[in-house]
Amino acid sequence: MTTLDCAVLGDLFGSEEVRRVFDSSGLVQAWLDVEQTLARSEAEVGVIPAEAAERIAREAHVDLYDLDELRAGVAESQHPLVPLVRALAERCGELGGFVHWGATTQDIVDTGLVLQVRAALGPIRRDLRRSAVAAASLALEHRSLPMAGRTHGQHAVPITFGLKAASWADELLRCEQRLEAAAAAIATAQLGGAAGTLASLGDDAAPVRAAFCRLLDLAEPGLPWHAARDRVRDLGHALGELGAAGERIAAEIVRLQATETAELFEPSGPESVGSSTMPQKRNPMTSEYVVASARLLRGAVSVLLDAPAHAGERDMGVWAAEWVAVPQALILAGGVVEKLAGILEGLVVDGGRMRSNLDLTRGAILAEAAMMELARSVGHERAHALIAAASRRAEAEGVTLAAALLEDDEVAAQLAPHDVARLTDPSVYLGLAAAAAEAAAARAGSSAEVVTS
Repeated sequence: MTTLDCAVLGDLFGSEEVRRVFDSSGLVQAWLDVEQTLARSEAEVGVIPAEAAERIAREAHVDLYDLDELRAGVAESQHPLVPLVRALAERCGELGGFVHWGATTQDIVDTGLVLQVRAALGPIRRDLRRSAVAAASLALEHRSLPMAGRTHGQHAVPITFGLKAASWADELLRCEQRLEAAAAAIATAQLGGAAGTLASLGDDAAPVRAAFCRLLDLAEPGLPWHAARDRVRDLGHALGELGAAGERIAAEIVRLQATETAELFEPSGPESVGSSTMPQKRNPMTSEYVVASARLLRGAVSVLLDAPAHAGERDMGVWAAEWVAVPQALILAGGVVEKLAGILEGLVVDGGRMRSNLDLTRGAILAEAAMMELARSVGHERAHALIAAASRRAEAEGVTLAAALLEDDEVAAQLAPHDVARLTDPSVYLGLAAAAAEAAAARAGSSAEVVTS
């Protein structure tokens, strides 16, 4: 039992919907689905009797098996699959001899994992789509809402909140593209026998494998991938990037919900509790759980990325690590996008506070605008020096940048008061922000329809 499985804390990090795919029943059912499909494929080709495949299919239901007995069998045999194969064969009576015909354990476990991954990606893709659409909607709605752009923790130049949200949407769209590619690649069956030759099925190997893949609706591999785990690593990379995008967005919301900034607020219901001792607190706790989950997700992905060198044709030492890492990565990724979608769909945007924060530097955030205009007449470097000096005076004297500029004779000779007023208005120095937000929203709107699990 880990925190991801904990009945009390598990949902703070993972997705219950994805967790169900990987619970004990989900695991065993996936293996049974593969075993009965193998039997159906072999019966179709004429390798085993049709009545054997029918009996195996009737017995391939997890609720017919005692999971505690299977666990005890695994502990005794130190083999993950043989206790289930024996139990299934026993339930099939005289036809049980055709169970697991010609396959190796990794064929069943890998293909079962592929089935679980396909099921888990349903809700993940759905919630990732929700997140991208919500970010795009924020971008479009707030495409012209000015706020302070920040670099190095300091005010830089004005941007719009729509531009920030568009950046979120744009990254999430790329996450979708990566995940779609990874999902397509890993949707590949595994049936290679003991060392990849499938010699156990003789001349029937190729037709059995073709039928096996067709019945499972999975791609047929040109070669067995027992030791070539790039498909799994591609999935891990896509999930890791999804987590990274979620962390960036959530961490930004945490920063912008800080008391001194207070420009954004994650949704909060009447039952939300910010602190057990400070009743006034409205902490961005869901966003913080996204950050924590994303970091745990990277840990799971690192297991996949750090173990590429499978020895020979099959290597249990590095392969078995996937049994823990892949489910953890998917459960955590499901938690990231599920929470992120809810945050973005209910995000509270305080445009008034954004305007107040823009005014904190009394116009200094528009120093670049003034410099670029002045540079037309005195050159870039001279303009930079003049505006920098004016900015320092404004800060020291507690006056606006506009006032400091008009007090400088060299600046005043080039910029009239109405020019200075225009140049120190944040709403007129937003460049391509609105257009970029509209473009990102359009891309999100033109993407694939919402994926349902």
